[in-house]
Amino acid sequence: MAEMKTAAYICRGCGIGERIDAPQTAKIAEREGKMNLVRSHEFLCSATGVQTIRDDIEKEGVTHVMIAACSRRSKTEAFQFPTVAVARANLREGVIWSQPDTPEAKETTQEMADDFVRMGCAEVKKMKVPAGNPNVGHNKRILVVGGGVSGMTAALEAAKAGYEVVLIEKERQLGGWAAKLWKRVAFREPYADPADTGVEQMIAAVGSEKRIKVHLNSVIAKTSGAPGCFTVEISTESGSGLTEEVGAIVQASGFTTYDATKLPEFAYGKSPNVVDQAGLERLARQAAAKGEPIRRPSDGGEVKSVAFVQCAGQRDETGKHLPYCSGFCCNTSIKQAMYFKDANPEVDTVVIYTDLRTPGNGEDFYRSAQKKGVIFTKGKGTGVEPNGATCKVHFRDLILDEDVAISEVDLVVLATGQVPNSGVNIDLPPEAQDKGEVKPVSILNLTYRQGRDLPQLKWGFADSHFICFPYETRRTGIYTAGPVRRPMDIAQAMEDATGAALKAIQAAENAELGRAAHPRSGDLSFPIVRLEGCTQCKRCTVECPFGAIDEDEKRYPVFNESRCRRCGTCMGACPVRVISFENYSVDTVGAQIKAVDIPDEFSEKPRILVLACENDAYPALDMAGMRRLAYSAFVRTIPVRCLGSVNTIWITDALNSGYDGVMMMGCKHGDDYQCHFVKGSELASYRMGKIDDTLKQMALETERVATYEVAITDIERVPQLINDYAKVIEKIGMSPMKGFA
Repeated sequence: MAEMKTAAYICRGCGIGERIDAPQTAKIAEREGKMNLVRSHEFLCSATGVQTIRDDIEKEGVTHVMIAACSRRSKTEAFQFPTVAVARANLREGVIWSQPDTPEAKETTQEMADDFVRMGCAEVKKMKVPAGNPNVGHNKRILVVGGGVSGMTAALEAAKAGYEVVLIEKERQLGGWAAKLWKRVAFREPYADPADTGVEQMIAAVGSEKRIKVHLNSVIAKTSGAPGCFTVEISTESGSGLTEEVGAIVQASGFTTYDATKLPEFAYGKSPNVVDQAGLERLARQAAAKGEPIRRPSDGGEVKSVAFVQCAGQRDETGKHLPYCSGFCCNTSIKQAMYFKDANPEVDTVVIYTDLRTPGNGEDFYRSAQKKGVIFTKGKGTGVEPNGATCKVHFRDLILDEDVAISEVDLVVLATGQVPNSGVNIDLPPEAQDKGEVKPVSILNLTYRQGRDLPQLKWGFADSHFICFPYETRRTGIYTAGPVRRPMDIAQAMEDATGAALKAIQAAENAELGRAAHPRSGDLSFPIVRLEGCTQCKRCTVECPFGAIDEDEKRYPVFNESRCRRCGTCMGACPVRVISFENYSVDTVGAQIKAVDIPDEFSEKPRILVLACENDAYPALDMAGMRRLAYSAFVRTIPVRCLGSVNTIWITDALNSGYDGVMMMGCKHGDDYQCHFVKGSELASYRMGKIDDTLKQMALETERVATYEVAITDIERVPQLINDYAKVIEKIGMSPMKGFA
């Protein structure tokens, strides 16, 4: 192992040289940072500047590089030196752009820059170059679970990209719900008429694709392993079993229609002339096979009037039914109304809607239906009353704000919505999981300690980051597509499946290289644990959001590096600090905290530590700097991978060192979370909720530690938060710990 040789590079470009004393900062790096080599450059990201660093690495044997220039989020390609450890000190966005350019601010701006250089020097000496995960998997086959439109699309797209695919379908044939449709909603110009589903052509394409291997009448009995090396045991209807090795998985297990028997007020099950949208598709297919128009189910009589009741058992505020909108239902009712109008323009068709939502085709499909004579009435269905061969439909007219009814309706169609086939929800007891017609059964049968299926959102859809990572689930290398992820129509499901297939390919490729898949794509680091110091508390196994940690027979944690997202939540959870990453650890952050020069209690210059999430809060701070939004010069900011990685020792170390306050800025958590690592900011909030006791034991005010939810768009809010907090610290006074630091 080569001896450590450190080098610091101070940039004077982008106005840094005009605002700070670069020679003084260089002396700080040399004398206090104890760097072996220190250089200053007029424009470090230029070709000559980058070449200077490369030459020092090659000719001087530099192993650890500290770059004091712009934010670590800038010039990432220019400052990419994969063979050495690299730390960045943010002098541009974090110092000169965040401070006013006035004579009064010159001193505090310089102090800020000097501290950031001290922090960078301290950090880099605690870093190592990640060697990469040694336990890599080399399998790049893609497993697709579900043979509906979503599954077939994912399989075909992966095959087109040159990857082998294993497709599993529990039914006797491919096609899913789409194969049961008579027509689909128009999906291209001019959006005028229902279109052929195209399912038969897709089935034929799958059958003729040599790269796709199909298992019908089959389910998954067991899934084990990790990205690049999943082992999947498959059970067939005959009871025989087989095993497939794959590199990544796309779950496209589709949906079940909401059980309309739960809506007795609409007479479903009491009158055969009340059907759901799936029931009408069956009638339409049967009628088309006979070459006849759709007839009244009760007696085969002529259908002269049809009423479509939207949001039947959806958008429900009582807690009895589905609280969400399934999105596709309005377009489906428009399509089905056209079935009747295209066959006989004299048939009365009325769509009773709360809000008409027609994604994917603007209003063209809706306007086409209007031209064909379909009537649209804004109202909320309240009940259906059977009356012999016809029905009476009651609804609240939302325009007139009164109760009205339509009599002698031959056929009533209920828009009941989609319930995802997500499998077993680990967060709910079995008796609370009856979401549709049948109790859920496991889809993947994972051998993960954390449960047999993918974690779900509160409404049963597979959990994923809905803004940044829509396909990624909380199980690395396993992706969801189609209505199992959110309600959607065929066009949306096909687009969704394409994205999921590409993500699965990316995961398999990254797994072979020992790199993280997302959101730290390409990161070669992985958690390292010193088992001799482990107390077997199991906090890391319980708190890992991604199921990357199991336990051995002695109850010690077993890390599955290929499943790891590199968030560091395990590191933050560990009370004895035995978990770390080569380039991010308790020591890399702790060294930065201790490197800051803390003024004495008489200087009236407080020091506030800001631990900022690198995904939202830190970018917001950078953009605030770009807008020249000034904030307190007394803050010292350290970006962290996730607030979930924050170990409480950092807080106590900071307070013991004489910091006057600690601000933690993480992502929004809760049901509509924005945390890139799903549970990180929530766990941090929970941990810090207990910090008050520590503060009281240290005889410190509870205000000295504060946690904030920050979005990447909070560009103006973040400086205000800092300034407001600085006023709080000014009010309560300097920390009494300064005299003991």
